[in-house]
Amino acid sequence: MILHRNILSFVSFFLLAFNLRPAITAIGPLVGNIQITTGLSSTAVGLLNSLPLLAFAAFASLADLGRRFGLERMLAFAMATLFVGILLRSAGPVWALFAGTLVLAAGIAIGNVLAPAIIKRDYSEHVGMLTTVYALVLALTASLGSGLAVPLERSLSGGWRASLAVWAIPAAAATLLWARSLLRAPHSASFPEIAPSASVWRSPLAWCVTAFMGFQSLGFYVVVAWLPSVIRDSGYDEATAGLLITGFQLVSLVAGLAFPRLLAFRPDQSALAIGSALVMTAGILGFLLYPAGTILWTVLTGVSAGLSFPLAIALISLRTADHHQATSLSLMSQSMGYLLAASGPLLFGMAHDLSGGWMLPLAGLAACSILQAVAGFFAGQSRVIATA
Repeated sequence: MILHRNILSFVSFFLLAFNLRPAITAIGPLVGNIQITTGLSSTAVGLLNSLPLLAFAAFASLADLGRRFGLERMLAFAMATLFVGILLRSAGPVWALFAGTLVLAAGIAIGNVLAPAIIKRDYSEHVGMLTTVYALVLALTASLGSGLAVPLERSLSGGWRASLAVWAIPAAAATLLWARSLLRAPHSASFPEIAPSASVWRSPLAWCVTAFMGFQSLGFYVVVAWLPSVIRDSGYDEATAGLLITGFQLVSLVAGLAFPRLLAFRPDQSALAIGSALVMTAGILGFLLYPAGTILWTVLTGVSAGLSFPLAIALISLRTADHHQATSLSLMSQSMGYLLAASGPLLFGMAHDLSGGWMLPLAGLAACSILQAVAGFFAGQSRVIATA
């Protein structure tokens, strides 16, 4: 067993995965009180929720730093950056809220990029199992961040700032473990040589994969950031809204467990890509047209998110000819995809400010999910990117 062979390495990896989502997902259920306390507009809160995605796009190519400095060193730095950013975000002033969010997101971005390298380097014989563990921990901790946000706010004397600061504790633990790993392996292995493959940037198929990645990420982060506010304005209290978002993420987790069987059902993935996107369309239109069905629409959006994310990751391998090309497509789809996704929370908030309601932003989100379906139709076809 991997755990028996190297318990320190496994726990370090587990804590890395544990820290990559809750510091971000904890914001959504607290948006209302953050606005009351700071006076931020919906547009400003949208920008706050977009900062992590902008950081993900900016740091997607950090594989080069992993090759130069080693994985342990970079991951210790990433967790320390996350720790500092979480504390800075809760320091008090509005500028610290934004600066801390950017700093913590930079740490998460490094972890996002390097976690698959740790799986490949240290668990090459158990890639499937460790990838499943990784995805499971991401989903569960994302749910934990949303579900605990309001209860922690109400039980801690510092309010929403203390609720957000709590996540510095696991970040500190991860920093210490990765620093210890560095002492045990000061000359840690680095990335294998990555062959350049500029052809993916000229491939329409690669842009379809990137668009699918971007639109599904946009939908997920808009839902996490803004759906609590939509639900609250439909007549639910803050705690219930937070629990429904937790339910959304738990449903996405359960749906994701069915993904391998659905992936093997057909030789191409167009139908799965279209179906997963249109389920999101149905859920968003449900919130818009029949708010009384909030629980059902939350389930539908969760099913869509649970299928769309692993499909976006799988398409990177399925549409490429070799691992060098897959690396290039991964960097392209993450950098450009997260850049597209970053516009979502910001534009959603702006649309709410301009219209004074949720009709315009929800209609725009539904339109984006339809574009995701179109991109998925082409990205899901059984072919690979040309190597020339």
